[in-house]
Amino acid sequence: MSPITILLVFIVSFLAGMEGILDEWEFHQPLVACTLIGIVTGHPTEGIMLGGSLQMIALGWANIGAAVAPDAALASVASAILMALALNGNQDPTNAISTSIALAIPLSVAGLFLTMLCRTIAIPMVHAMDAAAERADFRAIEVWQVLAICLQGIRIAIPATALCFIPVDAVTAVLSAMPAWLSGGMQVGGGMVAAVGYAMVINMMATKETWPFFALGFVLAALSGLTLIALGVIGLSLALIYLGLKELATQNGGAAGSGDPLGDILDDYE
Repeated sequence: MSPITILLVFIVSFLAGMEGILDEWEFHQPLVACTLIGIVTGHPTEGIMLGGSLQMIALGWANIGAAVAPDAALASVASAILMALALNGNQDPTNAISTSIALAIPLSVAGLFLTMLCRTIAIPMVHAMDAAAERADFRAIEVWQVLAICLQGIRIAIPATALCFIPVDAVTAVLSAMPAWLSGGMQVGGGMVAAVGYAMVINMMATKETWPFFALGFVLAALSGLTLIALGVIGLSLALIYLGLKELATQNGGAAGSGDPLGDILDDYE
């Protein structure tokens, strides 16, 4: 990779690392991170395809309180870089993307270790912020806060930049040495992992009120004449109709209703 490309990869990975904790601008989300890496490395289409697949896996990942989800930032950035290296070696795009998807899960686990390391290093920073608070030194508190967030960015930027220096021939040789059963298995495994990620989201959101919408989505998606924009309009319309009925049921039902029109209807039949 050229020095400009490596610099851009460093910037994208640095932002993704910070967002893995901040959760504000969503640079760490696979669809965003992989797309940006794909753009700076000259493979935007493949980056979007990889990000879309990994996003299905990460749908069920979320930072809740002190619990940190598997590191989507490192998984997205590192897998996208490895994919770009493989594509630079004239590897088949389908094989490169499927291999990158299979590598995303172990990379996310490695990212958790780096997160624990950064949080351990941040302990003295917290004590320094406490001391600054006792002195009412708000400027020092802000400086330590920014340094701690930058530490999270460096956590992703350094491994990502190091991957850029791997020779393209080495990545190509490894992928070419894979037997057909292994590469095929990684493709199947990558698809299954995406399905598991989507199932995690369904498991959290599934209620008797939302199952009809889930089934209706599959029926509408099977209609070849409907574009993604049309499906989006239908989904938005159904959401607005549901919210309108819910508000109406809350106003008219009082304490007798649950405020959920579909739930009240289903309860009447039980």
